[in-house]
Amino acid sequence: MKKRAINIKPFDVINTIIMICICFSMIYPFYFCVINSFNDGYDAMKGGIYWWPRVLSIDNYIAVFQNDGLATAFMVTILRTLIATTLHVFFSAMVAYGLCKKDLIGRKTYMMLGIITIFFNGGLIPTFLLINQLGMYNKFIVYIIPTMLNFINVIIFMTFFKQLPIELEESAIVDGAADFRIFFRIILPLSKSVIATIVLFVGVFNWNDYFMGVVYVMDEALRPIQTFLYKIVAENATQALQNQVMGTAGKRVTSQSIKYATMIIAILPVVCSYPFLQKYFVKGLLIGSIKA
Repeated sequence: MKKRAINIKPFDVINTIIMICICFSMIYPFYFCVINSFNDGYDAMKGGIYWWPRVLSIDNYIAVFQNDGLATAFMVTILRTLIATTLHVFFSAMVAYGLCKKDLIGRKTYMMLGIITIFFNGGLIPTFLLINQLGMYNKFIVYIIPTMLNFINVIIFMTFFKQLPIELEESAIVDGAADFRIFFRIILPLSKSVIATIVLFVGVFNWNDYFMGVVYVMDEALRPIQTFLYKIVAENATQALQNQVMGTAGKRVTSQSIKYATMIIAILPVVCSYPFLQKYFVKGLLIGSIKA
C-alpha cells in the first residue's frame, strides 16, 4: 500500500508562521503579567523575568485581596454586570419584537430615530449634564439606565426574530395568547443563541468599562474594578494601596507587583468565559450583517 505524500504548500507554511506570530504577540503580554504577578515583588524590580517566575510568591494576591477597596469594587462590578446585562437583553429583545410588527404605528419613525443614535450622540458634556439633572450622578443606577438599550443589538434581535416561522405566533394567537405571553413563552425560548450572543457582548462591556466610573461617580464605594485598576495605572496610586495592606504579605510586595496582580484578577473572569461562549460571536456577527 502506497503512502500518500504530504503536499505542503509554501503559502500554508508562511500563513502558519504569520498566525503563530500574531497569536504570540496577543498571548505573551497577558502571560508576562501572570508570571510577574506570581513573582516576589522586590525580586521583580531587578527585571529579567520573561518566561517564568524567578521567586515564586502569592504575596501580591494576598495583599490585593486584603484591600477593602478592591473587594467593594468587585462587588460593584459583579452587580453592575448582572443587572445591566439582564435588563439590556430584556428591553432590547422587547423593543426588537415590537419593531418586527409591520402594523406598528410609527414603526419607520422609531427605526429612523434608533438608527440615528447609532451614528450620532450628544457628546460627553451634554450627556453629563443630562445624567446630573436626572439625579443619576454619583449613584449606582448610572451604570444601569444609560446602558439599558443599544440599537445595534436591537437590530440583531430583529433580524433573528424575522427568521422565526410566523406560523408559531399565528397558532398562539388562535389559542388566545396575547403578545406578552407569545414573547415570553415562545419567542424568548427559541432565541437562546442570539440571547447568549448579546449577553456576551454586553456582559464584557459592563465588566471592562471604566469610563463611567471615572466621569459619573465620585464615591469610592461605587467605583467598579476597572476604574479601581485605572486609578492604579493612570494616577500612580499604588503606593497608597500598598500602605493600606502592609501586613504579612505587604512586606514583600511593590506597587508594580500589586498592579500586575490586580490586572489578572480583573480580567480573569472574562478570559475564562471566552472559550465557552466564543462560538456565539460568529453567529451574532452573521445575524447582525443581514439587513433588518
